[in-house]
Amino acid sequence: MLAQERHELILRSLRRHGRLRVADLVAELGVSAITVRRDLAELDSAGLLRRVHGGAIGTGTADQGTRGSQLTIGIIVPSAASYYSDVIRGAEAMADRYGARLVLGVSGYDVTMERDRIDKVLGIGVAGLLISTALGDGDAHRLDSRLDDIDVPVVLMERAFGFPHVNREYDHVRTDHAYGAMLALRHFVALGHRRIAINLQATVTAYWLRSGIETAAKALGVEVFLSPVDLPMRGDDPGAITQLDAFLAECESFGTRAVLVHSDEHGARLVERAMERGLRVPEDLAVIAYNDVTASLAVVPLTAISPARRALGETACDLLLRKLQSPTTPTQHLSLLPTLNIRTSCGAPGVLVAG
Repeated sequence: MLAQERHELILRSLRRHGRLRVADLVAELGVSAITVRRDLAELDSAGLLRRVHGGAIGTGTADQGTRGSQLTIGIIVPSAASYYSDVIRGAEAMADRYGARLVLGVSGYDVTMERDRIDKVLGIGVAGLLISTALGDGDAHRLDSRLDDIDVPVVLMERAFGFPHVNREYDHVRTDHAYGAMLALRHFVALGHRRIAINLQATVTAYWLRSGIETAAKALGVEVFLSPVDLPMRGDDPGAITQLDAFLAECESFGTRAVLVHSDEHGARLVERAMERGLRVPEDLAVIAYNDVTASLAVVPLTAISPARRALGETACDLLLRKLQSPTTPTQHLSLLPTLNIRTSCGAPGVLVAG
């Protein structure tokens, strides 16, 4: 079958169904998937259809999808709350500057749901995709081909996947969490603390925090203790007091009065329990939290490491939109440094207690 004949059949099928899948066209036309994708690319270049993930849609459908904007881009995140709410707002603000709009998908840290959200967002005909995958860098070996299967430009957020876990290099924008851990330890050392207890939740961020803690501890010559206790976020969690008391007992046994806790909610609850037990914060227990989403609202405002969440969304979106304008732009790997916000729980003016 000649290419012109295939193109006529493809357009006829598109008018009949409104949407086409590569797999269906392979079966219908009796040609390879590579041939079908080449045909779709040619028809897209001619303005006769719009290529999307896994197939094509009509140009009228694509126009409706943009709702009057020049571009529609997708953004897939593990959660729309807390940490990622600022990332989304940053990306949305940048998209608005370009006259584009965002379409949001939330995976809930579920890899199966993530694939569904990717398919749905790509299915409306987005020009590019921002994504923070459900799997973090520490689980890169568990990645399947979902990223490499995406046929629009991709910018990773808070992920730095590379070979051999993916087949091609992706633009990415991430927080240098290892640097954030170093900031926390350096601040403790400046206050005279030489032994530091660490409590990290089982999150994707912990992969980089551990790396930063190990490097910083060696460089600063301090002893660190990484606690296995799973701290509760709320006081009404089952066994909350037992867990908090267990961690405080570990701190006492280790001989430290300096604690780095990920995240804000866990740090706030730890401070409350420490005060219930008669400890003074920061005189008896100095606390630094990681994330700085709600740290300032704790009973004792928490000194916190603050990732540039909104700037991350803005930078990633800007990178994607510039990539769409100039496809030959070199692939970029960008790291944003977090900052230390000093509050009452550690390092407030006039308070200095060595541990």
